[in-house]
Amino acid sequence: MKLTILGGGLSGISLAYFLQDRAEIEQIDIIEKEDDIAGLCRSIKKDGYVYDIGPHILFSKDKEMLELMLSVLDGKNDLKRSNQIIYKGRWVQYPFENDLSKLPGDDLDYCVSMFRANPYRGYETQNMLQFFLKTFGEGITNIYLRPYNEKIWKYDPAYMDTQMVERIPQPTDEEIMRSASGETVEGYVHQLYFHFPKDGGIESVVKGFAKRLDNKCRIHLKESVEQVHRNENGKYEVRTFDGNMYVSDRLISTIPVQELTAACVDVPENIQKNVDDLKYNSIIIAFVKTREDLSGDNFAFMNPEKDIIFHRISKMDFLGDRYQSDSATYMAEVTFRANDYTDLLPEYELQRRIADGVVRIGFAKAIEDVSFINITKHKYAYVIYDLKHRENMTAIRMFYSGQGIDLNGRFGNFEYWNMDRVLREAKNMAEHFMDWNLEEGRG
Repeated sequence: MKLTILGGGLSGISLAYFLQDRAEIEQIDIIEKEDDIAGLCRSIKKDGYVYDIGPHILFSKDKEMLELMLSVLDGKNDLKRSNQIIYKGRWVQYPFENDLSKLPGDDLDYCVSMFRANPYRGYETQNMLQFFLKTFGEGITNIYLRPYNEKIWKYDPAYMDTQMVERIPQPTDEEIMRSASGETVEGYVHQLYFHFPKDGGIESVVKGFAKRLDNKCRIHLKESVEQVHRNENGKYEVRTFDGNMYVSDRLISTIPVQELTAACVDVPENIQKNVDDLKYNSIIIAFVKTREDLSGDNFAFMNPEKDIIFHRISKMDFLGDRYQSDSATYMAEVTFRANDYTDLLPEYELQRRIADGVVRIGFAKAIEDVSFINITKHKYAYVIYDLKHRENMTAIRMFYSGQGIDLNGRFGNFEYWNMDRVLREAKNMAEHFMDWNLEEGRG
């Protein structure tokens, strides 16, 4: 049996890794449009620096997948989280509700009183905003959670469902009072200790899996999919813009479902509408250097305030010796959507606003102390779980299932999956793929 996988990101490469040992599969073609593999896990190299498309780290409650990711690395750094939220010039340790004593007095009283006298606790939640109000109360919601999420998603949380947040633990009255009294309570402890590749950035994970592919797996770079078609013999034909044709018995797509749908022949109008209705954010990654190191021994800083353009800025120097410089280097993240206000900013104005934000949060004394190493834009970054997401994706999955095309990956399946979940889903698909194939007699 021959298999074609669309997309050479973590999902596509790991799928090939999990499937390659099956004797029934004689060839796996991985089609990747970029000049290298790794997708959203790709690391950017510029002027001797290495940084990622956002602050990827390696942690998981899924110990099997975590150990698998670590096993493909040549080396790793073991780190302890030190993340801060910058609010009115103060540093509040992440997560916000576990370090409330750092807030100004009025804000502290507002958060504590509205948590303890929370009228929303008895309600079922239908959207993200309702979840925040029920779980944390009006104060924590309005001071941090709502503005930060509006900033990162560029979407009102009242129009997002609860898929992103329903696993967040409910803080107890005791924990809130300890936090308010001056004790910093560690939260989200499964993220407290994490790992990072010793060298090469986060793409080292994907490259590690790729090194372990055998010769039946063929990676084709700079091949952009033009058309996907199932012929009269039930074979899948994938034609690229370079005129190459890949024919296989099975097809798995990890490329954005929007790109797959654009390439597929005879997609029904209603399915096209479902795809067009899917919401996602793009991202700007600015890699900057400051004259001095004014951020201490910390990694990520969240910024809920509207007059700072980036929602998060991360210090690469924190991640190990191979990522350190003679001063301090940061990657700032700015989300946007095509043709919105941020997207249309001239680059000089974008740089000015980012540099101004770096000064405002105290990481530089003047704009002149901020220099730009690189700025990149990435179209597909965050899946937005809007109120129609489940309805749209249910219809889309049913359609592609009927076509015999499997969807996987963060944007292939249009789910906000971290790296561990991507691996788990790839492993599950590989196991299900072969069981289903044998039962049905396909291939």
